[in-house]
Amino acid sequence: MNHKRVLSIIRKEFFQIKRDKRTIAIIIMMPIMELLLFGYAASTSVDHIPTVVYNNDIGSESSELLYNFVNSQYFDLDYNANSIQEIEEYIDNGDAKAGIVIPPEYSEDLKDGKSAQIQLIVDGTDPTTAQTILSSAGGVVQSMSVDIIQETRGAIVPKSLDLRSRVWYNPDMSSIYFNIPGLIGVILQTVTLMLTSFSIVRERERGTMEQLIVTPITKMELMIGKIIPYVIIGFVDIVLALALSVFWFRVPIAGSITLLLLFSAVFLFGALGVGLIISTVSKSQLQAMQLSMFMIMPNILLSGYMFPREAMPDIIHVLSNVLPLTYFIKVLRGIILKGNGFGELYREFVILVVFGIVFLALATLKFKKKID
Repeated sequence: MNHKRVLSIIRKEFFQIKRDKRTIAIIIMMPIMELLLFGYAASTSVDHIPTVVYNNDIGSESSELLYNFVNSQYFDLDYNANSIQEIEEYIDNGDAKAGIVIPPEYSEDLKDGKSAQIQLIVDGTDPTTAQTILSSAGGVVQSMSVDIIQETRGAIVPKSLDLRSRVWYNPDMSSIYFNIPGLIGVILQTVTLMLTSFSIVRERERGTMEQLIVTPITKMELMIGKIIPYVIIGFVDIVLALALSVFWFRVPIAGSITLLLLFSAVFLFGALGVGLIISTVSKSQLQAMQLSMFMIMPNILLSGYMFPREAMPDIIHVLSNVLPLTYFIKVLRGIILKGNGFGELYREFVILVVFGIVFLALATLKFKKKID
């Protein structure tokens, strides 16, 4: 083996890498980004859980109970309800993950030495968060029971605080029910993003870009023409995924399939728009693949598919809000597990529409009908 020739190839390869600024950026940014995202996002320690309270008791004992829930650092009593129906609305909308119901006789039962009941309602769509809610609430109530017994020693001793828990939407807290809807969103995003990220750059590599340039077609018409076939492919994929979810994994769809397909179409335009942006800025299919992977990783980590968003630091939580997949996964879990309608998900619909318009417009602006 001729070492000089090998060294020449090595120098040539490094020179090629040096000329490719996008590859250098990915080489440097990818490990930094993955380490930071995994370090901060990959947390299952959930605290400050948004909670809604329905307090029917006017005594100081109920105020003390709520104080102990807040003091545990696991519960933020963000909302007050006047009925069980209002609690259901807060949990359906995703504003609250837990509901605390205090009956009107709570304080009197404690004074009379009876077992005082508290009802805890838990959103079971995310088993990790639900388990944290159940264990944390149980710890708060148990600690209060011990304190009450010690304070009333020698007098009338209440039996205990009786915590009655109800887990909604996923009573068995099955991880399959939680993972499958999120996985549908991740697969849909990954497949469509990878396909469209090659669409424009493939034209350049095959030498057919010149044919597109000389045609009278506008840039917007070209972008829409590129997107529509992949929207159809995306619909085929989601129908297949839903069929597997129902008939193989036995995950029932509680809501409207038509509404789910409508949201899927809106989401697809945004996801495909991102793919077209990648395709317009890439010089080769290898670059397009690298940039696609660069985009896919944050979506998987930050969207709430793998880790509870409630457990993420504030800065990571804010970053997750600029990812279309974050809202689409909420839609999927809302429709499939909770049976949400458009009224509960209209905010996500508006956001996904905005994402689709913005990304398609950016792809159109970035595309140039000329050969570089």
